[in-house]
Amino acid sequence: MAEEQADHAGGSASARRERKTEIRQRLISEHVINVGSCTAQELAATFGVSIMTIHRDLDALERRGIVRKFRGGVTAQPSGVFESQLSYRMTSNEAEKNAIAKVALEYVEPGMSVMLDDSTTILRMLPGLAELAPLHVTTTFLTALTRLAELATETDLTIIGLGGVYDVPHDSFVGLQCIEQISGIRTDVLFTSTSAVSGSYAFHQEERIVELKRAMVQAATKRYLLVDHTKLGRVALHRVVPLDVFDLVITDSGVDPAVLEAWAASGIRYRVATVDAAGADGSPSMRAPTVTELPRL
Repeated sequence: MAEEQADHAGGSASARRERKTEIRQRLISEHVINVGSCTAQELAATFGVSIMTIHRDLDALERRGIVRKFRGGVTAQPSGVFESQLSYRMTSNEAEKNAIAKVALEYVEPGMSVMLDDSTTILRMLPGLAELAPLHVTTTFLTALTRLAELATETDLTIIGLGGVYDVPHDSFVGLQCIEQISGIRTDVLFTSTSAVSGSYAFHQEERIVELKRAMVQAATKRYLLVDHTKLGRVALHRVVPLDVFDLVITDSGVDPAVLEAWAASGIRYRVATVDAAGADGSPSMRAPTVTELPRL
């Protein structure tokens, strides 16, 4: 009994250390976003830990594609930390995301089963989804689950949460258990995003998220990629899927026309939503959006 208690206490202490390390690394990422670049010595002083601990943290963050170490300092990866930190994603490109969400809602019909990833663009779809109930909505995204639960009290929404290992930076569930749950269902439609699009491929900087997105793509009959123009022409560490697996790529009017020409030449289907500054309230509904659909070759 004493040995079991010691093992339990040791395991709890280990879990607390891991949690403390995870929180510190998230705070380091956010600090690097705010200051642009800094030295290991500055980080050690800021967080009250040793230089050796900071270097271990930075090595872990660099492996995840979140920061880049250089001689004498560290900086944020342009396609890494900005897309992996929820606090940043929640407030970036709001008008563009609202316009994209309005277009995406056109592809939802009452009675459908809908899968949503952990992108902040899909949060703009939630009020509109409530208007289209009855729906079955499934997601790994804890913020979305919370908001959907509130909407379900007044509308006919059936909410399915996909669980697994909780990932703090994305406020989402990941891992083998989550992927197995996704593989066990089939939805009518998937709305997903990614951190970078280059050429005819979607990219993401984190391997665990890539595996999850691929599983979602496989589990849906219709697939829609929602990407604002700032994600185009960027590359992250891992190639997720080719763009032609999506029934439609939805972006906003800030897109470079050359990108659209290249998509059209490759047979990639797309729609372009015109950004309405007045619609940046985070609550798009089924009101008709202003949309430009460019000709396809």
